[in-house]
Amino acid sequence: MSALSSARTVTQPSMLSRTRAPFEAALDRARLTVVPTTRRRVRAPRMPFVTLVSVVLLGGVVGLLCFNTQMQQASFTASTLEERAANLSAREQTLHSELQALRDPQHLAVLATQNGMVAPQSSCTLRLGAGPASGDCTAAVRGPETPPVFGPPPAKPRLIDPAPVVVAGDPTIGWSSATGRG
Repeated sequence: MSALSSARTVTQPSMLSRTRAPFEAALDRARLTVVPTTRRRVRAPRMPFVTLVSVVLLGGVVGLLCFNTQMQQASFTASTLEERAANLSAREQTLHSELQALRDPQHLAVLATQNGMVAPQSSCTLRLGAGPASGDCTAAVRGPETPPVFGPPPAKPRLIDPAPVVVAGDPTIGWSSATGRG
């Protein structure tokens, strides 16, 4: 057995050398060698890159500043226009209420009375092209029968206009007119 084992030990290194031989040859060929110092590695200059980044950042900041300024100006314009619209709306409502007051029938009756017009006592219907007028057609004149422009005011309800309460008492006891105290 010892002869067999010694034979194996002899054959194993020769087998290893045969399998390693192609790898070692390739390894020797691929070994790196030192490059002469005359060839330097070319580095890209940093100054143009830094300048480009700075210009882009500066442009972004200036753009944001201009955008913010425009938005503030638009906001002021919008608030001014909203205030103007509110004022115009209030003016429109005021004019509308004044117009309604001028169109009020009682107001028109007062103006007509001031201009000498009177209310007619009878009604008369005229149909143009149909012939004579129907009804009692007489001229309206001012007289005692002319109704007033404004009728009598309505009576107040008892709840609003109660009967006066009279308190009777000794006039010597009570408030003094000189001091204002009792």
